[in-house]
Amino acid sequence: MPNNITIAVDAMGGDNAPGEIIQGALASINQTDYHLLLVGREKELKEEINKHKILDGRKVEIVNADTIIGNADHPVQAIRAKRDSSMVVGLNLLKSGEAQAFLSAGNTGALLTGATLVVGRARGIERPALGTLLPNAKGFGFLIDSGANVDAKPSYLPQFARMGSLYMEHIMNMANPRVGLLNIGAEPEKGNALTREAYGLLVAQKGINFIGNVEPRDVPLGAADVIVCDAFAGNVILKYTEGFATAMMGMIKEELMATTMSKIGATLAKGAFNSLKKRFDYREVGGAPLLGLKGLVVKAHGASDARAIQSALKICEEFCAKDVVSKMAE
Repeated sequence: MPNNITIAVDAMGGDNAPGEIIQGALASINQTDYHLLLVGREKELKEEINKHKILDGRKVEIVNADTIIGNADHPVQAIRAKRDSSMVVGLNLLKSGEAQAFLSAGNTGALLTGATLVVGRARGIERPALGTLLPNAKGFGFLIDSGANVDAKPSYLPQFARMGSLYMEHIMNMANPRVGLLNIGAEPEKGNALTREAYGLLVAQKGINFIGNVEPRDVPLGAADVIVCDAFAGNVILKYTEGFATAMMGMIKEELMATTMSKIGATLAKGAFNSLKKRFDYREVGGAPLLGLKGLVVKAHGASDARAIQSALKICEEFCAKDVVSKMAE
């Protein structure tokens, strides 16, 4: 990995900021060569940094930002009114080229709005899209759009498909990823006006391996490597998957603890269950990239802890090292 990468981090964004954000960032910096710009209230950040040992302090710099955009703030109003917030200051660092990536666990709506207004869309891209890795029976699938464009036009979806394919190719090292359109049936004529028109556009789209419609029940089976949809459907899939995984793990644990024999079996299979739990843990992925911008913006889960921030920073580093933003622009 090159050592000239600079990543800006919204140290005040998220439910556990700034403590967990700082802890994760500093734990990560001691194992890598990139430079960190921690954006937030300088006094608070210094107090948190002093709690940790930094092997190379030259890799970390504080950029002061006095204001915070909270979860209750209106996205557009917050971006326009709170220009000295950690989120807006961080986005401007990305826009100016002082940073090659920006990571935030803060207000999702504000981040999406700010990224589009401040950083700007890549040439030719109609709308940026959030992409999220979902575990499936064959590894991982990439769900796009998972939260940015609730009311999408059919023309957006082929662009989502192309960006998703490039992500799987360059970040997940997958050759010729299969692209599926999320729909209620496999037949081309199924679905609403959006999916029916998007189907024809995806068939005509060059540079992707479009395999047709994919039903929701086939997503966890790994029927497609890239699942394309509008953000309304994508966010429903994402949140249902999160809830179902949590519920299933709880039910399995309850059944395994029910009898003496099942407890013995659980002890013998503990390693397998831990591996399964890890695959469904959002902290292992860390964040969702907002694709289609002039720079890299990664949205971390609002409840991110230090481990999740470390994982998200790995995504930022790899994206920058492989110059994926430029490849998508091309």
